Amino acid sequence: MLRLDWFVRSSVLLACLVPTAAACDMGKFTVNTTSKVLVRAQPAIRQESDYDLAARAIPATLKTVEGFHVVNPDNESLTRLLAEGYCQYATGFVEDEWEVAEGEKRFDDADYQSKRATKMFLRCMGYGLELLGGDWSKALAGDVQAFRSKVNGLDADQRDGALWTAIGLAGAINQNKDDIALISHLPKARALLERVVQLDDAENDRDPATRALPHIALASMAVALSKALGGDPKLGDQHFKRAMELTKDKFLLVQVFYARRYAVAVQDRALFHKSLVGVLETDPAIWPDQRLANEIAHRKARRYLKREKEWF
Repeated sequence: MLRLDWFVRSSVLLACLVPTAAACDMGKFTVNTTSKVLVRAQPAIRQESDYDLAARAIPATLKTVEGFHVVNPDNESLTRLLAEGYCQYATGFVEDEWEVAEGEKRFDDADYQSKRATKMFLRCMGYGLELLGGDWSKALAGDVQAFRSKVNGLDADQRDGALWTAIGLAGAINQNKDDIALISHLPKARALLERVVQLDDAENDRDPATRALPHIALASMAVALSKALGGDPKLGDQHFKRAMELTKDKFLLVQVFYARRYAVAVQDRALFHKSLVGVLETDPAIWPDQRLANEIAHRKARRYLKREKEWF
């Protein structure tokens, strides 16, 4: 009776002997096969209900995928997983630890977590640029007007690369508001996100949570500055509400960011309180495929409500 491991090795060998193949890299063959499984398995982490379990599991998963990426950097599925993974780990976990430390006035810890978040966001941006390919890294470092013209030529296949490049860049800027050189790139992040929204509206068939992300990012940018410095609370309100509409109020992080960023910016205490209480009154399982994000939303909502008097 043939053993299964012998059968697998034989199958790989036969694949390598196909006449059309110039050469066979066993590592790349294995990685390409595994990447398909990883993509199909991705919902498992999104559906996780235990915050601490996810916090411990995600870094190991990212490093495993990164190892596969080293073996085959041309596999776009792996690059996409890494871009999304690092941005979401930075937002959901590292920034969470930063907020906790900052709220408890553990400033050395807060500085440490802020630097970690910056590194994670920049990794996300780097993988986003890999997805975009070509000379996008050079363009990002160049002139704003030339970059905007280039962004206008993005097509649907480049959508994910544009999204994660923008969110990674914006996240790094948010953690380094005293870095003028980094802040100067904010218009480029905005241009990318606006193009992503255009592409999403044209197709209108993407996952609602994915479609909400550029709106959340654009809303956060719009309310990050005062009106005197170019902020636009009205535009921020519109983007937050569009994200809620797209996700039918089931993606609870939208309401949490709406309270923390918009309501605090316009000093609407009633809206702040109502939004966060509404989140806590909603079962995180309302959207099983986004259970982890909703658990993170509950965690943030509880913490933000404790700081209500401080912010108003």
